[in-house]
Amino acid sequence: MAKKKGGIGMHITKVVSREFVPNLRKKRIWVPELKKFVTIKATARAIKTLTKNGAYATLRKADLI
Repeated sequence: MAKKKGGIGMHITKVVSREFVPNLRKKRIWVPELKKFVTIKATARAIKTLTKNGAYATLRKADLI
């Protein structure tokens, strides 16, 4: 048990706030409407959305093109 809870504190005794970071990936995708590759930095969730809705439509909606 931790010292602050009345124990002897053999393991973790320090309280540190967690850091949440997005799952970012650098991805090079082909956009057929532009006839070129576009390199984007997006989360894993955003890459799934790109695959589902199409690259051009998704990037257009996000004001990246």
